[in-house]
Amino acid sequence: ELTMEKILNWDMDGTIADLYRVNNWLAKLDAEDASAYTEAVAMWDMEELNSVLRALQNRGIEIRVVTWLSKNSSEEFKTATRKAKREWLEKVGFPFDKFHGIQYGATKADSVRNSLATNETAILIDDNDKVRNGWSLGETINPTTENIIEALKKL
Repeated sequence: ELTMEKILNWDMDGTIADLYRVNNWLAKLDAEDASAYTEAVAMWDMEELNSVLRALQNRGIEIRVVTWLSKNSSEEFKTATRKAKREWLEKVGFPFDKFHGIQYGATKADSVRNSLATNETAILIDDNDKVRNGWSLGETINPTTENIIEALKKL
């Protein structure tokens, strides 16, 4: 029996939102200023990406955002970060079914594992090599070396 990809899991920073090009992004995060997350520009043609994602959703593929929060965050800043990231996704029209803003360094597969049936796999799209290498639920896509939109069209 063929495996069915059920869940497409998206990292945000460095994958769809160009956080690392925001001026003083690290200083802002260290100062618990969430504006770096809302100021980031999209890394892809969002109209085209969103259209491909909506077509996948129509085929029954769930789209989740699984994104790390900032290192060493207070509870207040975790809340502010989740809010800023969700606002950014809404602003660019990114279609998602679930949003997981998780502790920095947490295993991303833990957010998804229980939602998969035995024969299903999940795809992770993440710019972090270490995170992709630790993904045990299916394939991964590296947005720094692959055109995400083209890769998604092949699904």
